[in-house]
Amino acid sequence: MHHANHHYGHSHILARYCGMPEPSHPPRIHGYLQHGWNIGDGLAPGTPYVAGSRLLVWSEETRRRSWSQGRRNVVVVGAPFAYLVETTPAGGEPGEGTIFYPFHGWEGQQVHGDHQRLVDEVRATENGPVTACLYWNEYRMGAVRRLYERAGFRVICHGYRGFWWRDHDRDFLVKQLAELRRHRRVVSNRLCSAIWYGLLAGREAAVYGDPMVLDNADMTFGGEPRLHRQWPGLYGRETDFAACHRLARAQLGADELAGPEELRTLLGWSKEGYV
Repeated sequence: MHHANHHYGHSHILARYCGMPEPSHPPRIHGYLQHGWNIGDGLAPGTPYVAGSRLLVWSEETRRRSWSQGRRNVVVVGAPFAYLVETTPAGGEPGEGTIFYPFHGWEGQQVHGDHQRLVDEVRATENGPVTACLYWNEYRMGAVRRLYERAGFRVICHGYRGFWWRDHDRDFLVKQLAELRRHRRVVSNRLCSAIWYGLLAGREAAVYGDPMVLDNADMTFGGEPRLHRQWPGLYGRETDFAACHRLARAQLGADELAGPEELRTLLGWSKEGYV
């Protein structure tokens, strides 16, 4: 099983949806499951991939892009977060305030930019309390975390996505959904998974501020400039929720989710159990 299939607890979420016993290690997914929203073919740039392996993507749009890159064994299954939303009833209390996701790096690439400038812009724009959700590598950098804390933001981290089959927080997306529902708005300085997730969870969303720069960014599929061109409706301090919500459903494959039995088949999981 490709280690990225475990990221963010994806395989655990799908196993629960399929009604399988809660294992410490979920069944082996027969293929590569898209692990984050991207504007490419469903694979993260540079991902080791065995030619001909099944590629399990979130949306029909991604499947078509993947087909255009020469991949043929591509199947739309929907985003694991969409399955989580489908199976997690919302509470009765409306959210308040804003949750802000600064653009982040990862183990292999760091982000360069002015966090203070972002803090000032968010404080000048948002009404009510603000939660800053930092990715694990920014969260552990004390200087970045303290900057947001000094600004009066509540600072959190959803956990560690995992890497090479180690230290996965299987409840990463469970915690993220709970936090999104706790707030009225979700904002970021780049269009990213968190924005689509917030919209699917019924929250207002907006993208504004300095998008920052990623070390050695792969521009094969257009990068940040293409995000502006293709999804202009998400940018700005106020957006049209209904229009953006429809876009989120399409990007996350929320209208193409499989039933438990069908999903077992697509993932290569037997009906009787797992090995």
